[in-house]
Amino acid sequence: MYDIIVVGAGPAGLTAAIYGARAGKSVLVLEAKSYGGQIINTPKIENYPAMPHVSGFDFATDLYNQVLALGVTIKFEKVLDAFDHGEYKLVKGENNEYKTKTLILATGADNRKLGIDKEEELTGHGVSYCASCDGSFFKNKIVAVTGGGNVAIEDANYLSNICSKVYLIHRRDTFRADDADVAELKKKDNVEFILNSNVTKLNGDNVLESIEVTNKITNEVKTIPLSGLFIAVGQVPENENFRDLVNIDDRGYIIANESCETNVPGIFVAGDARTKTLRQLVTAEADGAIAATSASRIK
Repeated sequence: MYDIIVVGAGPAGLTAAIYGARAGKSVLVLEAKSYGGQIINTPKIENYPAMPHVSGFDFATDLYNQVLALGVTIKFEKVLDAFDHGEYKLVKGENNEYKTKTLILATGADNRKLGIDKEEELTGHGVSYCASCDGSFFKNKIVAVTGGGNVAIEDANYLSNICSKVYLIHRRDTFRADDADVAELKKKDNVEFILNSNVTKLNGDNVLESIEVTNKITNEVKTIPLSGLFIAVGQVPENENFRDLVNIDDRGYIIANESCETNVPGIFVAGDARTKTLRQLVTAEADGAIAATSASRIK
């Protein structure tokens, strides 16, 4: 029986593990993929206090090693389900079942898809969701980024340094991203903004050859020959396995208060998986600290 089980080894989950271990609790972290979550794909973090120039990979690796140094057990095993048994929670993994006094869900979120034909077939063959992972394959080529948040702007900026031409396609004429970052991107000579538009078709059989973009106002369809499309249109919380365990809103986020408590005593949520107004590295880690501190108060 563990004092705390954390589902997810992203910044929220690993921070929760640190605070739980430092509170003298036995902590198990379960992770389906790799440590670090989405931040591991960020080439450069510039908005984290006192650490203005660090890569996401280095940040996540340092955090992971810090957790291991505290004696926390980390297992790479997908969690399939969890059950509330009052005084303890039962966590069902792919290979084992685990008991814990408290449970912290830090499952994060996955990339949202466009939902158009050939998207799945061409993923890895011109379609990508990670510019820092795959951008080097498109050096000196023409690419596009679709999205209007911070990730889309960061991707376009990164790609503009290695690609001959970058189209930024956004369904609105305003951006959710930071104004300063958008202004900086507009200074790039090889970046072209296509606004009030959606990517509506992918062309190519075995590899992406072009995309079709439809203007939402005029309905004009434009074909753009290119080699790569980077999709950055938001994320989907990975909470489906816990829909019968805790309250989840209509967008799929786990409902929690400012103490990261769910509607089930002893179950907490931290990071991008929960209802909140700002999903950033610094708020994910704050959630992890709060959730673990709340969990540690339970005897």
